[in-house]
Amino acid sequence: MVEQLIERSLRNPMVVLLTALGLLSLGIYNIERNPVDAIPDLSENQVIIFTEWMGRSPQIIEDQVTYPLVSNLQGVPRVKNIRGTSMFGMSFVYVVFEEDADIYWARTRVLEKLNYAQLLLPQGVTPELGPDGTGVGHVFWYHLDAPGMNLGEQRALQDWYIKLALQTVPGVAEVASFGGFEKQYQLLIDPVKLQFYNLSMMDVMNKVKANNNDVGGRKFEMSDMAYIIRGLGYLKSKEDIENIALGINNGSPILVSHIGTVQMGGDLRLGIFDANGEGEVVGGIVVMRYGENADKVIGEVKSKMADLQKGMPEGVSFKVDYDRSNLIEASIANIKDKLVEEIAIVCLIVLIFLLHWRSALSIIIQIPITVAVSFILLNAFGISSNIMSLTGIALAIGVVVDNGIIMSENAYRNLSEWQNNQVSNEKT
Repeated sequence: MVEQLIERSLRNPMVVLLTALGLLSLGIYNIERNPVDAIPDLSENQVIIFTEWMGRSPQIIEDQVTYPLVSNLQGVPRVKNIRGTSMFGMSFVYVVFEEDADIYWARTRVLEKLNYAQLLLPQGVTPELGPDGTGVGHVFWYHLDAPGMNLGEQRALQDWYIKLALQTVPGVAEVASFGGFEKQYQLLIDPVKLQFYNLSMMDVMNKVKANNNDVGGRKFEMSDMAYIIRGLGYLKSKEDIENIALGINNGSPILVSHIGTVQMGGDLRLGIFDANGEGEVVGGIVVMRYGENADKVIGEVKSKMADLQKGMPEGVSFKVDYDRSNLIEASIANIKDKLVEEIAIVCLIVLIFLLHWRSALSIIIQIPITVAVSFILLNAFGISSNIMSLTGIALAIGVVVDNGIIMSENAYRNLSEWQNNQVSNEKT
């Protein structure tokens, strides 16, 4: 079989040449399409369900949230196992699917089950799907350098300007904010005054919630003009909250300011983010989607950040904490260097030992074709260009080079023996 293949190849050099060029062209096309990353994705094919119920103990979260979710998700097709974790105020359920299951098909199936499972949860508790990213999807970290801003203003800038813009970048699953204070109106109630006016905490909560709303009305016509009637009730300041009426006492309205005070503050924090021991900062983590090209996504995120910089307040800038593209570029540069080194060494060895430049050329041609074909297989099996795969290619190049040298030397030796035999036969 091998002898016939070699014989047909020698008799049809143009077919061999066209096949090699075709494989090289197809390989180059696949190189451009192959996702580039530094770290191989070895995480499980899973969908994460996150549920928040603040103020509840882990045992209550386990009994009323985690257990009902895990129980009702058991019937999802192609699920390997389901794991649940309960902690103070939060529940996490990990639905692990088979490796060949499409992640977006899996998320859809989980959502179908959640529509029913949510009916079994306490009122006001809503489970959410986690981002469609992997455990190694954190490709870019940054924080804000804003000397003239407090942490609350920085967090507002991050949540309402930067985060929303970066989430529009193709390939970004989520931008997770960290650090700072999330601004909120805080109502501090005096229990003695609450008892004096015969009000309860639920009365105050319901009244404040009901007053934070616009009310629509009908329209009336006057002088050939139509006017829309609306009741504007959205809260815009502390004074608006203080002037909300909670009830009536001896013909006078009971206002929020009568039973407590309103202030601006930050939401409860479970941790802080410190930069190099120099103090707290505010920033974000860019999470990449499944199967995306990490190098391309990071490049587009940087481009978007450059556009956002133009609209930032004066003196505020981005500081990069983690950029995986540096590791990606180093990995790609390493295999390029190895290719150049091995091609040079092959040329030198073949020329020294064989003193035949055509033999060296045949070996050199094998290397780029072999590397290009390997990327065709990487795309076929859904493997990205990462440290492990590129290292495997670099190691395989050595085998290709060794094979080329051995085959060239063997062919050269057989040709020499054949020529010597021809000369001997002529002499005799």
